[in-house]
Amino acid sequence: MALDPATVHAIFKAYDVRGTVPDQLDDELARATGRAFVQVVGAREVVVGYDMRPSSPGMAGAFADGASSAGADVTMIGLASTDQLYFASGHLGLPGAMFTASHNPAQYNGIKMCRSHAQPIGLQTGLAEIRDLVLADGAAPAERVGSITEHDVLEAYAAHLLALAPVEGRRLKVVADAGNGMAGHTAPAVFGRLDDAVELVPLYFELDGSFPNHEANPIEAENLRDLQARVVEVGADIGLAFDGDADRCFLVDERGEAVSPSTLTALIAERELAKDPGATVIHNLITSRAVPEIVTELGGRPVRTRVGHSFIKATMAETDAIFGGEHSGHFYFRDFWRADSGMLAALHALAALAEHDGTLSDLLARYERYPLSGEINSTVADQAAVVAAIEATYGTVDGVTLDHLDGLTVSHADWQFNVRASNTEPLLRLNVEGKDVATMEAKRDEVLAHIRGDN
Repeated sequence: MALDPATVHAIFKAYDVRGTVPDQLDDELARATGRAFVQVVGAREVVVGYDMRPSSPGMAGAFADGASSAGADVTMIGLASTDQLYFASGHLGLPGAMFTASHNPAQYNGIKMCRSHAQPIGLQTGLAEIRDLVLADGAAPAERVGSITEHDVLEAYAAHLLALAPVEGRRLKVVADAGNGMAGHTAPAVFGRLDDAVELVPLYFELDGSFPNHEANPIEAENLRDLQARVVEVGADIGLAFDGDADRCFLVDERGEAVSPSTLTALIAERELAKDPGATVIHNLITSRAVPEIVTELGGRPVRTRVGHSFIKATMAETDAIFGGEHSGHFYFRDFWRADSGMLAALHALAALAEHDGTLSDLLARYERYPLSGEINSTVADQAAVVAAIEATYGTVDGVTLDHLDGLTVSHADWQFNVRASNTEPLLRLNVEGKDVATMEAKRDEVLAHIRGDN
């Protein structure tokens, strides 16, 4: 049956496939994508994982059928976090596909694909070719049908992460909120090896793709409230919040206060630069000004890049960067095939805290230099028109510079903000930073009035 071209073009995004089920994404499209994936990457063997969404096992199986019909042997790792799929791709040396819609609501699903050793696939690096082959239904007939086998990599994944960031020192009480997502699958395997170092308090570890407690999107403040309350209630040293596919991690300190991902980026950058002095550290354009400042002070080389894992990973490969951090809670490690891992970022935070005599807020204070708004999302009918109007408003202000690396960034000595369209939802995303809280809040409210038509 022919696939709808408009639908296919709509769900093949900048660096993954993402759409609603079943009207945009279903088993048929997954099967066609599996066939096309094998042909485009030239794979004789691929690895496939999936998250806890009800549609994920079926679509992963359809993708595997398509891949095997194109001649590739398929290794199914079953339920997995996205970073567990990246581990499998790197560990086994195979191209991979992960079925997940990350933090998106329950009606969504998607496919993240990579070449062997977790090398990213985006529109400019193979995803457009896969899309076009899906539309053409042009996969070449294979000489053989590949096999489909199962292989559990969970314990090997846990051992690998702990080898990269061992947690040693004082024992910590840790609350982890999986949000009914895949950290409920991976955290027990990882923290089960840390009984002497960590007392784990699990929150919403039951796998449930309907997300009955809150959306598995910790960048939104309301989705951290249960974790914040639990940290204070049990007197925990730290709280960890993971998104649906557990490739992102956010921290909550012992007071129940949310920690900026920019702060965690700076902390991990210091730990990684200690291993490789003078190395390059990647930060996306929305991270705090404090990140490049601190990296430079530590003797490293900060490099600014666009938002998105395929862009970050490509820049890491070009610069041989040791580490990369994003405002959205993605953290990328050269020692982890340049892939992002929320769990590895969490282990770095735990390792640093276990070696520190004071509280988490005390440990992080020196990395927190400028107040940040966090990411604020607004539904906007005509995103391009709103961004153009904002540029016209601020482009003539004295002392302001503009750039268009990713959306619109407006910079001033006392403040800066970025406004950009989401790649996966009909939203404009705003991030604001100021020299002090009053400056940040005033600029935040001013720009939001432009975005939401309140000015």
